[in-house]
Amino acid sequence: MSQNYLDTLNDVQKAAVLQIDGPVMVIAGPGSGKTRVLTYRLAHMIHSGIKPSQILSLTFTNKAAREMTERISQVVESDARKVWSGTFHSIFARILRIEAPKIGYPTDFSIYDTEDSKSLISEIIKEMGLNPKEYNANTLRNRISNAKSNLITPIMYEQDPALMEQDRMNKMPATGAVYKRYVQKCLQAGAMDFDDLLLQLYRLIQENKDEVLEKYRNIFKYVLVDEFQDTNYLQYAILKKLCLYPGSSRNICIVGDDAQSIYSFRGATIRNILDFQEDFPDVKIFKLEQNYRSSEHIVQAANDVITYNSKQIKKEIWTEKKEGHKIKVIKSASDNEEGRRVADYIVELKNSYHLKNSDIGILYRTNAQSRIFEEQLRRMNIPYKVFGGLSFYQRKEVKDLLAYMRLVVNPKDNEAFKRIVNYPKRGIGDTTLDKLLEFSLAQGTSLLESIPAFSSGGRSAQNLIAFHQLIAQMQQLAAGSDAYDAAMAIYKMSGLSQELKQDITPEGISRIENVSALLDGIKDFTENDEFTGDLPPNKGLAAYLQGIALVSELDEDTENREYITLMSVHSAKGLEFDAVIVGGLEENLFPSYMSMSSEEQLDEERRLFYVAITRARHFLALSYATSRYFFGNLRMNQPSRFIEEIDSSRFEKDPSARSTVFNVFDEPSVPKQRFVERKPAVVASHPGLANFKPSAPTQIQAGMRVLHQKFGEGKVIQVEGSSDNRVATIFFSEVDNPQRKIVLKFAKLQILN
Repeated sequence: MSQNYLDTLNDVQKAAVLQIDGPVMVIAGPGSGKTRVLTYRLAHMIHSGIKPSQILSLTFTNKAAREMTERISQVVESDARKVWSGTFHSIFARILRIEAPKIGYPTDFSIYDTEDSKSLISEIIKEMGLNPKEYNANTLRNRISNAKSNLITPIMYEQDPALMEQDRMNKMPATGAVYKRYVQKCLQAGAMDFDDLLLQLYRLIQENKDEVLEKYRNIFKYVLVDEFQDTNYLQYAILKKLCLYPGSSRNICIVGDDAQSIYSFRGATIRNILDFQEDFPDVKIFKLEQNYRSSEHIVQAANDVITYNSKQIKKEIWTEKKEGHKIKVIKSASDNEEGRRVADYIVELKNSYHLKNSDIGILYRTNAQSRIFEEQLRRMNIPYKVFGGLSFYQRKEVKDLLAYMRLVVNPKDNEAFKRIVNYPKRGIGDTTLDKLLEFSLAQGTSLLESIPAFSSGGRSAQNLIAFHQLIAQMQQLAAGSDAYDAAMAIYKMSGLSQELKQDITPEGISRIENVSALLDGIKDFTENDEFTGDLPPNKGLAAYLQGIALVSELDEDTENREYITLMSVHSAKGLEFDAVIVGGLEENLFPSYMSMSSEEQLDEERRLFYVAITRARHFLALSYATSRYFFGNLRMNQPSRFIEEIDSSRFEKDPSARSTVFNVFDEPSVPKQRFVERKPAVVASHPGLANFKPSAPTQIQAGMRVLHQKFGEGKVIQVEGSSDNRVATIFFSEVDNPQRKIVLKFAKLQILN
């Protein structure tokens, strides 16, 4: 094989490829040619005489492993398929198929997927007589998974006071006992779940050091790990068993970027890459800092932001590309307006710069945010596709609530009836439903309307009658309410609210956020007239359902069409677009409100933003709304601290720019500060605080001096809106962020004069 392939590498890439022996750490910045370095390094190792079968190459997807093998085969003539290449789980399952009897499992053990695990846990909950409303199967599965990923066995779990206290606070004190029984049942069934493929492999090599561990140390002479920043505690513990021991040549190469570590919710720990040098003090470090993807302003914006993180491996990303377009900031008054302005910006990109739909990506912090962009793109007939999750209106929890609403509005809707008659479970069996279907066909009536005359006897039929009465109550309530009040009542009366709140895993929280986004959209519908055009406003449930019918009808074929990509930032990692729009850049949304109490979590949110902006090649727009509905209440928002952390010279300031695009720095703004937390200073003393008594919100007017228990004394600059949505702009002189907008309904303000 010719070594001409080395000529295609820059100096640092080439050095990383040529350094075969000993511990190596390659810090690969975004767009720095990481895949090429990985491919050529493996090819060079084989070309240098290392047998492919002596190389262990670990990736995070089997697809990546296959592509790596194909690329190596194009560079080197040797059989690259003999490299042990795959994910941690696939490689370790392969070893366990050979060695499992040594730890009491059959070689043909079953592998339980997530649904299998949840089903088994549900069975255990029933066996132990636990309340399924308190012991949610998915939450327990997540808890057990986290324990396994941190090498915590059932015995260790039950002996850990902190874990037991957490379970008591979560009203699940028997979690340790469930974990213990779950492990026992898996062993009895000759089954391992996904976490066991790691845990049992660790146990295997720990309990069989002389035989098994030595065997695989001798096989895996060289270890290479991609995306090392995404490894968890257990994965790194296994790697250290294989590579870190007296007399070891320690031929391990890790490739990753601490600045792109964004999966702690899956158990990944950034400590693995930050502390690697402590475990391997003689490690050779190569930093791939040249970015081949993005233009200068985007690259420098990424550098600006990441410097605010407290713990990181220092690097300075740079590019030879020209400065290119400056970054746009799209400011909107509401989330609905944000959707419109982002859609307008996309039209501008297509018309002025001839971008195709496939060149453009809209990224957001949570999947629930896709709704506003989907609706506006659809109204403008711009094709799009949601990745990393279903389109908003196709998500189960959204369809479930909409089905209740459809049935309330139209009792003849049999499809809606079938979807929710036994969800949440109310003891209505399939046999009873089959009989009801036959009866309704014979009577020529809908399933719901047939219930009063239907009699099959038994508890199931009584439960049907109770369901019929429930829908009747909802119909009566909806008749005298606007769409939002009706939808909120239906959400609670149906049991969906209680059902969803049981699951406190990240997936469960995401489902609640999706339902909240649906309800917020209904609230927006009731508060605005834009849906009704020139017709008299109709804010009832039926009008809302009619308004979204076309938006939610997503059956048209988009597979072979050019479409805008919509996805969460987590799903976008590894991708790139000519133009990227990052939506919802507001405090408590991005960064998430759940990250505000922890420096480590805020750092991860900042890394997530870093990943988002480095997906862009030429155009980057950062969008935020100064107000949006949140669980039905209008909330005033500050722009995300991440916007402020970018040097203002990176932003567009052209006064002739389109009116739809605003620059946050055109307004009076707070100087950037390197705070980890942005919390208003607590006022130490004020003569009025001792006898503080809030005034009625309706009395607050512009020009008044007011007192707030936390912000201190302030002056009301202006008051906007009406009734419950009155918003005051107040200047507080004693806090870091003096000018604030406050919803008066929720504010506690005392009028001073």
